[in-house]
Amino acid sequence: MEQILMKLQEAEVGKVVHNEPLAKHTTIKIGGPAEIFVEPNSIEDLKKTMDIVTESGVPWRAIGRGSNLLVGDSGINGVVIKLGKGLDHLEVDGDTITAGGGYSLIKLTTVISKQGLSGLQFAGGIPGSVGGAVYMNAGAHGSDMSKILVKAHILFEDGTMEWLTAEELDFSYRTSLLQKKRPGICLEAVLKLDKGNREEIVAELQKNKDYRRETQPWDHPNCGSVFRNPLPHYAGQLIQESGLKGYQIGGAKISELHGNFIVNTGNATAKDVLDLIDFVKKTIYEKHAVKMETEVEIVGVNE
Repeated sequence: MEQILMKLQEAEVGKVVHNEPLAKHTTIKIGGPAEIFVEPNSIEDLKKTMDIVTESGVPWRAIGRGSNLLVGDSGINGVVIKLGKGLDHLEVDGDTITAGGGYSLIKLTTVISKQGLSGLQFAGGIPGSVGGAVYMNAGAHGSDMSKILVKAHILFEDGTMEWLTAEELDFSYRTSLLQKKRPGICLEAVLKLDKGNREEIVAELQKNKDYRRETQPWDHPNCGSVFRNPLPHYAGQLIQESGLKGYQIGGAKISELHGNFIVNTGNATAKDVLDLIDFVKKTIYEKHAVKMETEVEIVGVNE
């Protein structure tokens, strides 16, 4: 790995660090080190990074703002690529916008609403990046990214880049083609919005932000919704009905505000969270005969 580290540093692709603690890059503040951590300065530098990585044959993965991510305590082997400052561009052309994969989703909703563009209000208060939102088909309040995405610029693990339409991205509930079928990184997304009344759009966005703030524990480190809703049931409701709110293992606790959130009380490990997830799965199945699946991505050498 030393040779790859040197190659990346010599290529001057951006920030390149050995053994970077990933707890610094996840919203739950948990995670061991990335063997090699890269934050490219641009799409071009990300492409250079991927060329070096694929040529070397080492494992890699991309992260955004770390809001839907649980990294193992032993960290991640290989290369971790963060879509950050170098991929946070934004262009507005009428009712069509092009946003970089590293652009903050919360910031985007605020900027766009003030311009009288409607369609992103559902994302009010959702932490994470545009790239992550496309990857996970982020959604709330009856809408999601698939409803507004025109196309996305994707970098695949073999180093090729393609523009894929919403249909080609094969979206479904909190899922896209990029998760398992064809792993890749969303470099930028083109979204089609509607022109509307600025005051009404801003008010709706604020309402969604307030609702999220009042019903979810954003005052504690967490990774967002832990479980997918096993429709027609709702994960948070099943957890509450099972009397699990406030249940704690080590430093990880099920939020007393919302059952589908696990918070880091200050010294939680990934193992604490994983043990708590397993306990919830077992309890819900015993009480309700419902199988729970995680929405949060669990990655790392000890997953």
